[in-house]
Amino acid sequence: MLDKASYSTQPKCLVALDSIIFGFDGDLLKILLVKRSPDQHIDTWSLMGGWLNPNENLEQSAERILFELTGLKGVYLEQLYTFGDIDRDPIDRTVSVAYFALINIEHYDSNISQAHHAHWFPVSEMPNELLFDHRQMIDSAIQKLRYKAALHPLGFELLPEKFTIPQLQKLYEAIFQTTFDKRNFSRKILSTHLLVKLKEKQKSSKKGAYLYAVNKEKYNTFGNSFLNFVSNPDF
Repeated sequence: MLDKASYSTQPKCLVALDSIIFGFDGDLLKILLVKRSPDQHIDTWSLMGGWLNPNENLEQSAERILFELTGLKGVYLEQLYTFGDIDRDPIDRTVSVAYFALINIEHYDSNISQAHHAHWFPVSEMPNELLFDHRQMIDSAIQKLRYKAALHPLGFELLPEKFTIPQLQKLYEAIFQTTFDKRNFSRKILSTHLLVKLKEKQKSSKKGAYLYAVNKEKYNTFGNSFLNFVSNPDF
């Protein structure tokens, strides 16, 4: 039997939300970390996070926290996993629901970075020591990102609105930490018909590479389809 009295006798548990925020600067895949620590005398790098409010569901809380810490709304945000080891937080019993987000670094508010002592780290050059189990969260998020990017077109979320095929290839090479054959990559990407070739060319390119944009209608239609961008990825 369910009654209010039985609920009130149960031990309470805190619920935190931690965000693994990925960005791409045109060369490297990066992750956003902030300085915080349970010890006021020690600075430890950690993921951005916050607490679940009683009047919010998980998605609403994750979106609010992401906005408060980046100034961005409407970005790609996906629930990753729930981390609930008993001793994961030495201060109090806390369950963390982790999300990973993909943002365009160009749109990120650098003023918020300064306020929260945030810093972009290349995924291959992150600090050795991270708060609690945040390293485990990041490793899980990288694996999930690779899986999703191999089969779905979500990599476009990390690019500016206009980009070249070489820029797109560089992004996928950064995600998978490997190199792709230029011709095969271009052929495979263009065969999806998700890109619209623009009349503009990249000014900084010696040969003036053409710029492309995502076909929004097809992207929304095929966003959850299995397109196999990368064959046999190493997950």
